Amino acid sequence: ELPIACVQGWSAYATWSGVPVAALTALVGATGQEDVRFVSLQQSGRYKESVLPARHARDPLTLLALRVNDEVLDLDHGYPCRLIAPSRPGVLQTKWVSRIEVLT
Repeated sequence: ELPIACVQGWSAYATWSGVPVAALTALVGATGQEDVRFVSLQQSGRYKESVLPARHARDPLTLLALRVNDEVLDLDHGYPCRLIAPSRPGVLQTKWVSRIEVLT
């Protein structure tokens, strides 16, 4: 269960489920010391990608989220998958993830 805080001044708690980013990046040989870039299907705009610092990438609560509150993500929540990481502003929780890059 993690909050999401929007720069527009609202926040909400939700129960997110998906794949832990640390487990996913470990499958491609990441050590947990690397930053990770998340790229969105969004073609333009300031938040079409974000870089997740290594400390967040290895946090077991950081997810490539597939569900929220036991429901498949809808388009507004970032379907088919989105980044959810503790202590990060909502604008950095990349929606509509199309690519994940482990930065070396």
